[in-house]
Amino acid sequence: MPVDEFAGKVKGKIAKEVSSRGKWIFVRLEPAYFMLINLGMGGDLVYFTQGGELPEKYQFKLAFTDGSGFTIRFSWFGSIHLVHEKDLAEHRLTAHLGLSPIDDTFTPEYFKRLLGKRKARIKSFLLNQKNVAGIGNVYIQDILFVAGLHPDREISTLTEEEAAQLYDAIQTVLNRSVQLRGLEYEKDFYGRKGGYTMKEFLVGYKTGHPCPTCNTRIERIKTGSTSSYICPKCQPLE
Repeated sequence: MPVDEFAGKVKGKIAKEVSSRGKWIFVRLEPAYFMLINLGMGGDLVYFTQGGELPEKYQFKLAFTDGSGFTIRFSWFGSIHLVHEKDLAEHRLTAHLGLSPIDDTFTPEYFKRLLGKRKARIKSFLLNQKNVAGIGNVYIQDILFVAGLHPDREISTLTEEEAAQLYDAIQTVLNRSVQLRGLEYEKDFYGRKGGYTMKEFLVGYKTGHPCPTCNTRIERIKTGSTSSYICPKCQPLE
């Protein structure tokens, strides 16, 4: 919608709560609206205080009545949508997203039901945001390594033990990133850079390095439209 229309509808609203699913941030505005923010392929959403210094570059600024607020710097494919609460369930970009892996309702039992006996390769399944919202190609590398699974393993071939190991690996890797405030080139809400550096990766982006478990050389392979980094010994394609 036009900027003036957006500003007119947002002005005077109260931000009541913030949640996320996948790449989308949901800001509930009372009365009656949701502001949906997607930083796309990269960007910064940074808080400022009254009279505080603003970033050198940004495309969006929202101020609260106390003089604080936040700016957003989009780098690629970012967007902000304002959606009436009655239309949220029909919003085409968020309505069909799966659960976030760090959501309290993403339990081992839920994950087991989600996998079922699907006929799909595990990596492509997990990267599909309609199945699981929030796992990208960056983190999937170490998730599959920790679980001991080849990216091209068919879901239907997984044992219950392997599915449980995969669930634990998802939680371990993603929550470690949350703890460190994301990747080193990202910023959190308060402008602090993330602490998830290359040292944190076990096999991801480490072609030719020794596997931290067995010392076999890490390989980069093609899996569908993406590249994968694996230990051929620890992650055999069975």
